[in-house]
Amino acid sequence: MSVTLAVDAMGGDFGVAVTIPACCDFLQSHPDVMVIAVGDPKLLNEAIKRCNAEMLNRFQIIGASEIVLMDDPIEVALRRKKDSSMRVAIEQVQQGQAHAVVSAGNTGALMAISRYLLKTLEGIDRPAIATAIPNELGKGTTVLDLGANADCEPIHLLQFAQMADVMLRVVNGNTSPTIGLLNIGEEVIKGNDVVKQAAELLRQSKLNFYGNVEGNDIFKGTTDIVVCDGFVGNVVLKASEGLAKMMSGMIREEFSRSLLTKLMGLTALIPLGRVRKRVDHRRYNGAVLLGLRGCVIKSHGSADRFAFKVALERAYDAAKNRMVDKIAETFGMRSV
Repeated sequence: MSVTLAVDAMGGDFGVAVTIPACCDFLQSHPDVMVIAVGDPKLLNEAIKRCNAEMLNRFQIIGASEIVLMDDPIEVALRRKKDSSMRVAIEQVQQGQAHAVVSAGNTGALMAISRYLLKTLEGIDRPAIATAIPNELGKGTTVLDLGANADCEPIHLLQFAQMADVMLRVVNGNTSPTIGLLNIGEEVIKGNDVVKQAAELLRQSKLNFYGNVEGNDIFKGTTDIVVCDGFVGNVVLKASEGLAKMMSGMIREEFSRSLLTKLMGLTALIPLGRVRKRVDHRRYNGAVLLGLRGCVIKSHGSADRFAFKVALERAYDAAKNRMVDKIAETFGMRSV
């Protein structure tokens, strides 16, 4: 199966300076992929030629006259900027021209436009944002929701778990992912009413429910999936990103302090390099908007060339493994 990815080439903090080189890098290792790049045609053509002119035939360029800015209100992005690169890129999935779309743009706008154009799958009340957060095992703990739903009912948390379970099984090859419910303690009696009721629903489900987990379990890798509402999840995400950047900065600082420090640091260069790689949030870039009738991947707004390529990999894997169709089947419906 060949795969076509639509890319909001103008989105994010750096636009075509990152998105197009990342696409070129990605295409070199994926001969079965075509990219629909959406944005200013002149800028896109110039960026592709600068990067790798031989790749021009691997791109289809579609023009869009507007850009959704990172601080644009959702109403502006959804109602006024109807020819934005973000919206036109999502339309490629809606119209069946692309199997997935990737954008580094405004998260709220991306969710709103995607939900408006693609709609949610039947049987799913609310879509959720899911991504992997680095853990001690050198893998990633998939956490959701990361900000789409600040207030949730117990049934929503169950649905988040069901969608994440499908994603890990079909994309990651994990035949029985473990699921934890984020709480203030492991005991059954802990938590508010929503969390307690969600735990009961999860226990009654056919999912591999581990039980309640605490915040540190995300980084321990206690479970493959951690479910929470979007308010808590967004706080967790931002805190983990901040921690990863702090650790990476501390490692760089130690190597630059003095000659003696540098000489001593040479002995620890390899293990420190391994640690830095394991906590590098760029390796886990690409959050999935689960529950929609189409595959939408959200790259971090400040993603560099390497990180955006990782987001493209996420989109490719999800499309290749028919993730949306498998989620739809799980909820008793077929995607449109």
